[in-house]
Amino acid sequence: MTVSAPSSSPWVIATRESRLALWQAEHVQSLLQARFGRTVTLLGMTTKGDQILDRALSKVGGKGLFVKELEVALEEGRADLAVHSLKDVPMELPDGFVLAAVLEREDPRDAFVSNHHAALDQLPEGAVVGTSSLRRMVQLRARRPDLKIEALRGNLDTRLRKLDEGQYDAIILAAAGLKRLGLAARIREHLDTSVMLPAAGQGALGLEICDSHAELNTALQSLAHTPTWLATLAERGVSRAMGGSCSMPLAAFAEWQTGPSDDSEPVLVLRALLGHPEQPFLVQATTSGCPRNADEADALGRQIAAQLQAQAGEEWLAAL
Repeated sequence: MTVSAPSSSPWVIATRESRLALWQAEHVQSLLQARFGRTVTLLGMTTKGDQILDRALSKVGGKGLFVKELEVALEEGRADLAVHSLKDVPMELPDGFVLAAVLEREDPRDAFVSNHHAALDQLPEGAVVGTSSLRRMVQLRARRPDLKIEALRGNLDTRLRKLDEGQYDAIILAAAGLKRLGLAARIREHLDTSVMLPAAGQGALGLEICDSHAELNTALQSLAHTPTWLATLAERGVSRAMGGSCSMPLAAFAEWQTGPSDDSEPVLVLRALLGHPEQPFLVQATTSGCPRNADEADALGRQIAAQLQAQAGEEWLAAL
């Protein structure tokens, strides 16, 4: 059903120009056009995160490198909204910006991709696995300390090409991106969250705008998926309380579970883990609750963060 909008001027979506980013922007474009019956166009941009491929993100400014240029376009009025993979959005947005909506989540799991091996646990000793995510590195190292983990940067197509060229025995990617681009057949194994806990917000899309754009804010909130919004708020609450960035090997994942009876309220179970910067050690924590708003979801995240900090201790945290 088309919903009437108070203005008929086009909306412009700022997006990175990778194939996955364009798919995400076009998906939101279609949703907005169907919902509001108005013109929505795309503004393709290249970010510093796309340009700097020879160094880890943790060394050159973090995931914020993927959103800064898009925010400038919003600030200058060249675009009205930006579509992001939520896991790439910094925990604290600059003044004047807001996440207007979080859309329903795709598969949040990580995917094991290999041309010669069917599963992570079937890799031979010394096999080379590609990833530049510290979160994935520490979990791989804890599970398979015999593997050789090497850096892997670039967009999704670039990473798959490097695998196909034989530079790696396997690579770890987000399942959501592969599925969105019709590449689910490349997945040899969906890594259960008990094996590889996802990043905060993984699989979800976030819509960012200037907070002064009240009309658009109201419109975009009609696209929000409340269960995903609350779950990712809790996950991002862990990272925010920990001071999380690309330089912190931190994972957080929340999922709704049904209660003990049919009429009981669903429960949000939040899990998080923190890796050691040099050793194959992990600390993990779990909590649950029934958050109904942003403050309650964030409180779950802060609760988990306090547990992780207590388990890790001052020396561990200082090393991070």
